[in-house]
Amino acid sequence: QVQFVESGGGLVQPGGSLRLSCVASCFSFNMYSMSWVRQLPGKGLEWVASITSGDSVASYGDSVKGRFTISRDTATGTVYLQMNILKPEDTAVYFCKAHRAPLPDYWGQGTQVTVSS
Repeated sequence: QVQFVESGGGLVQPGGSLRLSCVASCFSFNMYSMSWVRQLPGKGLEWVASITSGDSVASYGDSVKGRFTISRDTATGTVYLQMNILKPEDTAVYFCKAHRAPLPDYWGQGTQVTVSS
């Protein structure tokens, strides 16, 4: 059974950093692009960043560009999101997602990030 385990969320002060991890198991990790998506309080889902399979090309949403970095480790089946210069508006539940059209997406369970002083 495909499973994603996310970790690394928590409470951090504005200007701080966190690194999120998402480990995939029972899954052809190398064949899927991976993304991080967040759900802001009381709002819908917002795309944060993606990284392609194979050549690992990264792309970012405008609100996180220059502050967040997505990366992947094919040896361990892990995708990371390094988050720097965190702002209160980054407070959200962060989900990892695997996608490979036209196959169905896979989602992690989510990890809470709270940025507050």
